[in-house]
Amino acid sequence: MSVHRIRGSSRRGLVSATLGFFVGFAGVVLYGPVATEFESAMGLSGLALGLLVGAPQLTGSLLRVPFGAWVDDVGPRKPFLVLLSLSIVGMAGLSVLLVTAYPGGLTMELYPLVFLCGALSGCGIATFSVGTTQTSYWYPKDRQGTVLAVYAGLGNSSPGLFTLLLPIALAALGLTTAYLVWFAFLVAGTVAYAALAVDPPSFQLREQGLDTDEARQRAEAYGQELFPAGDAFASIREAATIPRTWALVALFFTSFGGFLALTVWLPTYWTAIHGMGVQGAGALTAVAFTLPAAVLRVPGGYLSDRIGGEVTAVGSFVVVGLAALGLVVTRTYGTALGATVCLAVGVGVANAAVFQLVPKYVPEAVGGASGLVGGLGAFGGFVVPPVLGLFVDSFGESGYATGFVVFVALALASVALAERLYRTRASVGVDAAAAGE
Repeated sequence: MSVHRIRGSSRRGLVSATLGFFVGFAGVVLYGPVATEFESAMGLSGLALGLLVGAPQLTGSLLRVPFGAWVDDVGPRKPFLVLLSLSIVGMAGLSVLLVTAYPGGLTMELYPLVFLCGALSGCGIATFSVGTTQTSYWYPKDRQGTVLAVYAGLGNSSPGLFTLLLPIALAALGLTTAYLVWFAFLVAGTVAYAALAVDPPSFQLREQGLDTDEARQRAEAYGQELFPAGDAFASIREAATIPRTWALVALFFTSFGGFLALTVWLPTYWTAIHGMGVQGAGALTAVAFTLPAAVLRVPGGYLSDRIGGEVTAVGSFVVVGLAALGLVVTRTYGTALGATVCLAVGVGVANAAVFQLVPKYVPEAVGGASGLVGGLGAFGGFVVPPVLGLFVDSFGESGYATGFVVFVALALASVALAERLYRTRASVGVDAAAAGE
């Protein structure tokens, strides 16, 4: 009788997923913290600038959908490595462009190539749905909110750190060398993930020759409670037929898509409205918004587990709306700083609350739902910056502040939607129980 062994542990699964996500997710701020450098070199309009800083989110959001479901077929390790490798290709291309063309030759004619390199570099952002599923499959249902918040909170901290460090590296090393150092970090991080990562128990058992049913039975003995649907894209198709999935997509569009958009847009806001330099604007964005929003996912997940994700989401979206309104009407530095911190609190807690609801509302297709919610929701990170850029093109410099009205509208819509989910929670529980049976 053959003996089947499981490598690794739930903790190792969480650590490796967090590491890989941290490395790939830094691509969110590929251009944002030093956007003024590209804007001045290439002569970009507000719309073109918004598209450029959002370029990594194009692939980083849309690829979450197929890759999140692909996990259900092959496990998380292979999709993780494919996405990180694509990011390496994008960063290599950008490094070549900067070495050969920056500063004098980096003209508007190269904009498509710069955009393409940004989009490829953003593939690592799509590891979010892969790592989310990896973490979910390693841990029991009653710990989902906490462990997903730890995974997302620590992984989400990389854009904040890079928003802080990239302008410093720009001043100390120059733009080209700063990106070469980033390229080396990406390669080293990918190698480290490859050495550490282990698939959840059911995938390891299937690799050892067990069929799906027997692998599931044995994996339950190792504490695995959530399992894939089997077909790589069946989970997406199943999740797409459930209206609750699309409600969660809309909520995540505001919370996580808003987080991505604000992370890349706030440095230019501080520069344009409050006259800060590139280094100061990047540091302020990191300290007042990106890092707090990332870290607050951890207590946000804990709070969601205790009082419910629906209630937590309603409260956090109210905070987002009020904070965004404050940025629209004020031109005072102190008030704007306070509103920015409140935005961080709102989106950080909302991100944890929304994803805590995924296994609760769509337990029959966690992988597909994670891909749809994480992917299409994060698409807000690509959609919103160009819209903010249109406000700049229409209203001039004041448009950098006026554009936050977009977040007021998104927050109001999200409060209404989250409150509706809260009112229907009883019937959802009945439906989920029936699906489990």
